[in-house]
Amino acid sequence: MNPDISRMARSLYEWLWQHEFWLPPGITWEDMQESEDVHYPQPRDLLLSIPFALILVVVRCAFERAIALPLSTKLGVRDKQRPKAQPNPVLETFYSTRCKNPEEGELIRLSKQCDLPVRKVERWFRRRRNMDRPSLSKKFCEACWRFTFYIISFFTGLAVLYDKPWLWDHRECWTGYPQQPLQPSLFWYYMLELSFYWSLVFTLPFDVKRKDFKEQIVHHAATIFLISFSYCGNYIRIGTLVLVIHDASDCFLEPTKIFNYMKWKKTCDSLFMIFSAVFLISRLVVYPYTVLYNTYYYSMEIFQPFFGYYFVNTLLIILQLLHVFWSCLIIHMVYKFILQGTMEKDMRSDTEESDKDEEREKIREKEKNGTTYFSNVTSNGHIQRNGAEPLSSRAHLANGHVKER
Repeated sequence: MNPDISRMARSLYEWLWQHEFWLPPGITWEDMQESEDVHYPQPRDLLLSIPFALILVVVRCAFERAIALPLSTKLGVRDKQRPKAQPNPVLETFYSTRCKNPEEGELIRLSKQCDLPVRKVERWFRRRRNMDRPSLSKKFCEACWRFTFYIISFFTGLAVLYDKPWLWDHRECWTGYPQQPLQPSLFWYYMLELSFYWSLVFTLPFDVKRKDFKEQIVHHAATIFLISFSYCGNYIRIGTLVLVIHDASDCFLEPTKIFNYMKWKKTCDSLFMIFSAVFLISRLVVYPYTVLYNTYYYSMEIFQPFFGYYFVNTLLIILQLLHVFWSCLIIHMVYKFILQGTMEKDMRSDTEESDKDEEREKIREKEKNGTTYFSNVTSNGHIQRNGAEPLSSRAHLANGHVKER
């Protein structure tokens, strides 16, 4: 390696791991040395989350294929039959490289290039967009996997924390900080959660994309940074509270989606109301008091502010802003439910476009065909009225009477 690059890397490493960034005033890395009986979080441990995340991705693929997909079939989850867009190299190139939803001027230009009516070009793009949208069975499988993980992680968190003093007395989060030994159960709980969020990042391009896709990216990034930084700075106790609070409401969100895909409307509506209550209480009441107030005020009883204090609070506030964003969506849906008596579709979902224009065209074609047939049979004299035989099979007499042939 080039000596200059090596020297720069070493300087960057030394600057990044200055104890003033990570530890309270008066504490250095020498005070955090491990012994046979005492173990503290080590930053290198975080590298284990990457292979664990890849293992979770493999487990997820096996779970969705072997369990979730057959379960969706047994529970009557059916994918909607979508009309396919006819192969068209010009439109496909534009769709892939330029825009998936062209403006009116672009539609007119494309119609001239393809020698097609504008309406057919518009229909082609509508069908092509629908082809890229995830199927109902894919959504079902994804919800089943997340529900399974959130249930496991939530009860794992409760099992790990139920006998820990800081779960009941939040000031205990800072007793002896930062020299708080890392217990094996807390280490594996942290690795489980961090690996899961890394796996969500790895599968992000393949997962169901919703309208809050950008907010999801911010959420995953903030969560990974928060978990990683809290581990390096030994904010393990406050970090475990954050994880349990988040998993509590997610345990109700995913089964709500599952029953929605199954068309069990009443069950879905009931679960959504329970999820809304748990989410709003846990994210807008419990989280601000248990985490934000705890980190911002109680920690100051132990040490003076430093960089790590400001940074971790910034990440926690970012999460809270996302909580407020999602809470607004949920409150709006609950409001609609109270007024209309029925649950509105998930506002975050990217809904499938209907071919209303195509349906109207089919109706017009049927009407046109019916008119053509009517004119043809009229000209041939084959109109039957009230069950009478065709006029062509009758002979008209001079006196106006009809004689059967």
